[in-house]
Amino acid sequence: MRIFGKVRHRPSASWRQATDRAFTLIGDGRYDDAGALLTRAADMEPWLSESWFNLALLHKFRHDWEQARAAGLRAVALLDRETGAPDWWNVGIAATALQDWPLARRAWQAYGLQVPGQAQGAAAAGEPTGMQLGSAAVRLSPEGEAEVVWGRRIDPARMEVQSIPLPSSGRRWGEVVLHDGVPHGERTTAAGPSYPVFDEIELWAPSPVPTWVVLLEAAAEADRDALERLAADAGFAAEDWSSSVRLLCRACSESTMPADEGDGGLHVDPHDHSAPGRPGPLGHMTPGGPGELWVPERECGLAAPAGLVRGLLDGWVADSPDTREWRDLEEVC
Repeated sequence: MRIFGKVRHRPSASWRQATDRAFTLIGDGRYDDAGALLTRAADMEPWLSESWFNLALLHKFRHDWEQARAAGLRAVALLDRETGAPDWWNVGIAATALQDWPLARRAWQAYGLQVPGQAQGAAAAGEPTGMQLGSAAVRLSPEGEAEVVWGRRIDPARMEVQSIPLPSSGRRWGEVVLHDGVPHGERTTAAGPSYPVFDEIELWAPSPVPTWVVLLEAAAEADRDALERLAADAGFAAEDWSSSVRLLCRACSESTMPADEGDGGLHVDPHDHSAPGRPGPLGHMTPGGPGELWVPERECGLAAPAGLVRGLLDGWVADSPDTREWRDLEEVC
């Protein structure tokens, strides 16, 4: 096959050697050294789409989005297939990071996805919303104290965080994160559906809503649930960290794991490093099924403005003062 007058051929041994060494360096975090090798490889084989795909991938790892877009566009110009190439996905991520919406739309369409509004003239220049990609999970801070939370997919590269992350993640409820395209693990549900777990790349849009931690005395699950409903009705969120947080080793986190759906069962996994019976985000395995003992003390995360959070808690207590109390409210993120 001829591309721009050149005959496609297998890459040389020197190209393969430089590329293999570059990806070893990338694994060690030595991006500058890897970049020099991948640039050399692209000079050796400029008509090979993989040369530019690899450079685009490196620039994505470095969050150098202008360079990622430029290299990605060179890669897709040399493709020998029309749809489904991962080169287009990397272009879509870079375009989304740069808010280059016409290019993002073009990338998702070229990959084979349906993007609403593509044929509506000026409207097609805006964000690619309305793709109805559903829910998924995202791994925040994948290279640090990684935490998997639930979110709503806005488009193929962005997710709105709908859980309340722990303060160690540095993320807040309602933030939008840019995420990678290849899932690392999945979460299954008792009803049957499974949800991919994507790795966060970077924060795309911050949330102005702070995160609070509070100790609750909730006589029954219904009391805890009432606070979560009250916060949701106000347009914000509450989450019982005592039951929703589970510590997993990296291998399990990146594999297929059952989601904690609040079904009352006690999930026991050999790689679960939570501490049973300890309230708080380090131990979620509080018995809660029929006939089991409910532990009234709960550590709860709240996402709400400073001027509203105490009113929410006081209103929750006022609805049932004999079964509810709160104390030790603290802003943590």
